[in-house]
Parts: sequence; structure tokens; C-alpha cells
Amino acid sequence: MNTTPISSHRHRYPAEIISHAIWFYHQFSLSFREVEELLPELGIIVTYKSMRRWCLKYGPAYAGKLKNGKDNWAMPGMWMKSSSLFTGEHQYLSGAVDQDGDTIDILVQARRKKKAAVRFFRRLLKVQGDEPRWLYTDKIKSYDAVHREMMPTVEHINTVDANNRVEVSHQPTRQQEYHMRGFASPQQAQQFLTLHGLTQNLFRLGRHLVRAVNYWLRCAQSFQVWKKSVCAQAEEEYPFPCVYS
Repeated sequence: MNTTPISSHRHRYPAEIISHAIWFYHQFSLSFREVEELLPELGIIVTYKSMRRWCLKYGPAYAGKLKNGKDNWAMPGMWMKSSSLFTGEHQYLSGAVDQDGDTIDILVQARRKKKAAVRFFRRLLKVQGDEPRWLYTDKIKSYDAVHREMMPTVEHINTVDANNRVEVSHQPTRQQEYHMRGFASPQQAQQFLTLHGLTQNLFRLGRHLVRAVNYWLRCAQSFQVWKKSVCAQAEEEYPFPCVYS
């Protein structure tokens, strides 16, 4: 993992505070103004405009750190979906998840034809370094054509309800999109969704599936990964993010 600290030079608050505020925004369906109202209880006074600037400046760097901090793996299966995303003009959100429901990658494009599908497949294969064992998609014809050309040996399944896993994975994205009243531009959508998906991967722990003690242990482990990735912090005696007052 790249442990080079992300500089907060010329900012009022250190990197730990900035990362905690950005975590609030991406982990929960909150607006910048709602995060602004939450932070004073923790002794942090910051405006929603500063929150927006922090996300624009640090979001791509955090996404890169979280991506690099996760080892590449050969996926037993890959679920893919392309859906409409409104950003003032119609864009298409291509998403892929693995067998655990974790987001592999998200790409916002103006079309969903074969050329766009090729771009998304190449991006996925470059990140993963290997082909999946199975490929689950919806019935978009461009996926069929690209599968035949790029991954003909991979078993392709596009029956009805085969890609329910990726349909469910889009729900937090849709909730946040509604809360934000849409995205201002495709670039903003791409930047936000990349970090949003990685944050959900890290903190979507399935509380209803484990005992409380195990859930909180996994929470502590997720926070340690977050802090190491975005703040380059060492292990600490306490499991949750530090807050300055």
C-alpha cells in the first residue's frame, strides 16, 4: 500500500479531520450542508463550501489510495449493469460488482454502444489483471458482442434476474443521486461515484448477518484500513477515527 501522506498544507484542519468529514459525506446519504451541521458537535467548524472543495481536491486521491490498497484478485464471477444517469443530459452508468457485491468499477459514459462497452471491459480487465470465471449481465446487445470478441472462453449468463446482485448495488447510488438532486456534470458524477463505491465496499458490513461483537470488530478493521489509506496513519490504540476539538 502507498503510505505517502496526503498533504493538508495550507488547510485549517489536518488530514485526519478532512478525511473524517469526507467519510461522513460518502458513507451516509448526507448533503454538504448536513455534514456542516454535524461537525460542530465534534468541535469542527467548517462551511459546506469548504466541504465541497475538500471532496473535489481529495476525492480522487482517496479513491486512488483505496484502489491501490486492495490486492488484485481473480473473480469467480462478475455482474455488470448499464443504467441511465441524469446529469443535465442523459449519461449511462456502467457498473460491475464481484461475487461479494463489492463494486469493482464504475464508468460514466454518454453512450452504451459497443465502443463504450469495449472501453469498460478493457478498464475492468486492466484493474483486475485476469478474466472472471463467470460474467453476468443484463440483455444489452453490446455486452454480448464484446464478450464474444474479448472474453469468449468466459461463461456468459444474461438470463432474467441473473444480475440482481448489481441491481441492488445501485440502490445507495440512486439514494445519494436523489438527495443531491442529480449531478451537475458527468465529470462530477464520475468523481463522486468512484469514491462512493469504494467507501461502500469498505463499510458495507452486513450487520444483520453477524453478532454485534463481530460487527464492531469489523467496523474497527474498516476504519483502520480507511485511516491507513487516506491519512497514512499507523496502528492506534483505539479503533475509530480521531477527532480534534
